[in-house]
Amino acid sequence: MAVPSPPFSLSKHSLSNPPSFLASNPSLDPSKAPVLRPRNAFGSEANLGGVEQTRLRLWNNLKTNSDLRLQASRELPGLTKELKSDKSERMERIEHGTDLFDEMKQRFLSFKKHKYMQNLELYEKLAKDQAPKFMVIACADSRVCPSSILGFQPGEAFVVRNVANMVPPYENGPSETNAGLEFAVNSLKVENILVIGHSRCGGIHALMSMHDDVETSLIGSWVSVGMNARVRTKAATKLLNFDQQCQHCEKESVNCSLVNLLTYPWVEEKVRNGELAIHGGYYDFVDCAFEKWTLDYKESNPIDKSGKVAVKDRAFWF
Repeated sequence: MAVPSPPFSLSKHSLSNPPSFLASNPSLDPSKAPVLRPRNAFGSEANLGGVEQTRLRLWNNLKTNSDLRLQASRELPGLTKELKSDKSERMERIEHGTDLFDEMKQRFLSFKKHKYMQNLELYEKLAKDQAPKFMVIACADSRVCPSSILGFQPGEAFVVRNVANMVPPYENGPSETNAGLEFAVNSLKVENILVIGHSRCGGIHALMSMHDDVETSLIGSWVSVGMNARVRTKAATKLLNFDQQCQHCEKESVNCSLVNLLTYPWVEEKVRNGELAIHGGYYDFVDCAFEKWTLDYKESNPIDKSGKVAVKDRAFWF
């Protein structure tokens, strides 16, 4: 719709000074104009006042819009700076964890809506008791969550995680790992123990990097549990580079933990009686492949004639 032309011409001076049309017509000056009181809805005075007021508003709008456009162009750099400042503040909130917890909250609410509320009967049952078939011993590495990789649902696996997924021998004394082991085997009556190693394990890297002298760091002291795996790896991989040696040790360390499990009397007894099976696993997250095997128990001697850990039922999932 075309905008009607004002009753005067606009020049470069007209935006700062009153138009000559208004100056020469005092009767149209709003400060001097009489107050209009229309006689009726369609009276002549009401109609005349409305026309003149419309003309004044149109001219004022033209002037105002021009000023607004000029002001916006002048303030554009400031607006851009303000947007950048808002972005910086948001990044700062993320760095301080505010937005991370907001996201965590949304994930929890999504879990509650789509998992918990959709399986109320299951969760009510789990609130009273648990009877998992598996105990899983896995690494604390953030990339290798057993429930995500193998799809364990609530109540299906009792999970213990530590650096490099190691099981210390019984004679080493109490630790959080063997405390969990005792609870899982003697109280929960699990039927399977699965020890899962993984690719590019930082704990195994630390083990393979250790010197022969006494290790004083907490990590070094812990991963020294796998010293037998390190010795076997060094003997079997002399021609391989360091990364390849670490990869070999990642699997050898799992077997070392399987052997250590049999040093616990109540574990060995259940394995001997066929009430408990011990398994090894290896997750390669680089190629997304999984290898699984089972310890071949033979009269408490898991080492075969070649000096290797006896295993069976080896399978590859990829």
